[in-house]
Amino acid sequence: MTRQLHLNLFIHSRGHHEASWRHPASSPLALTDIRYYQDLAQRAEAGLFDSIFLADQLALGDDVDQAARTWLEPVTVLAAVAVATSRIGMIATASTTYTEPFNLARQFGSLDHISNGRVGWNIVTSWLATAARNFGGAGQVSHADRYARGEEFMTVVKALWDSWAEDAVIDDRNSGRYARADRIRPINHAGQYYQVAGPLNLPRCPQGRPVFVQAGSSDTGRRFAARHAEAVFTAHMEKATAQAFYADLKALVAAEGRAPERVLILPGLSPMIASTAVEAARSRTEVILGLVRREKPTLRQLLASLAGARGHFTFAGTPEQVADLIEDWFTDGAADGFNIMPPLLPAMLDVFSAEVIPLLQRRGLFRTAYEGKTLREHYGLPWPKSAFKEAVLQEA
Repeated sequence: MTRQLHLNLFIHSRGHHEASWRHPASSPLALTDIRYYQDLAQRAEAGLFDSIFLADQLALGDDVDQAARTWLEPVTVLAAVAVATSRIGMIATASTTYTEPFNLARQFGSLDHISNGRVGWNIVTSWLATAARNFGGAGQVSHADRYARGEEFMTVVKALWDSWAEDAVIDDRNSGRYARADRIRPINHAGQYYQVAGPLNLPRCPQGRPVFVQAGSSDTGRRFAARHAEAVFTAHMEKATAQAFYADLKALVAAEGRAPERVLILPGLSPMIASTAVEAARSRTEVILGLVRREKPTLRQLLASLAGARGHFTFAGTPEQVADLIEDWFTDGAADGFNIMPPLLPAMLDVFSAEVIPLLQRRGLFRTAYEGKTLREHYGLPWPKSAFKEAVLQEA
């Protein structure tokens, strides 16, 4: 089967440029209006994106007077997005540091049922001291402790999602038997950080469990991703560093005994698209000059206002140039796809879908229709094996 490009839409504020919320072409809807997220998801689904992604923060930033954020809690948002879409995958961030495994397993399991198998979990080990203060702590959890806790967290949630066999629910009205109790079992986990009896009070997910996504860049984070992740979001300012990261992580995945092609690496890309190269350059210059004339900022203020994509790759060019860049990274060992981060929403998403995606389709790189219904199918990932079934076979 020909290798296919994967595209995720990263929804952030009214776009990934720091000043996008002020732009007249950005959405007029409030960032607390669920219709904003439903509309973006529907647009991305029309463009045949694999998935959408919502990040999360567990504390208010100190730049709230000038910065717009995605305020709503992402798991709640995706429940509403699920009923407004039918095919596109949906990924939300949740912390292993400040969430109990049982709660998270139940929330994401419910989302997977609500969406008929379209959910992914972006696994983060939160580190901000401001977040710690909101969860009863006086300071940060150390890097080592966060990942040690995260490893045990993964053991627990995997066991909980696997505590129901696929055939546990009978729902036989005539016989009066709803479920087979012998196909549901406790997990009886007793570890350093968590004591969880189980089983989960929810049948097995349509996907077996949500797709695992991760974004750690430290050595510890990469090794965590190599053990658990099925998709990896990463940030690179140039192709060479993306290629080095790609090769390193694929090697780590192989060293863990996993198939490297089953871990998708998706660097962030924030494209500013114009009909001609001259127009792209001129429009950028006019924006900067207009800002300086109107507001007379200091150099520090100017640099802050021009910030975009927070360390991810930014590119201004024609649709053909953007498609060329995507193809080059995809075919030259830098990416399995991209985490698309439009600088302005929904305008730059619409331009990307209308003008870049058709080019990728004509080159045979991107789908022309959804072939599956679940996020695992979009990403070309297998269903996780049921440890419950294996245990039953061993007992027999």
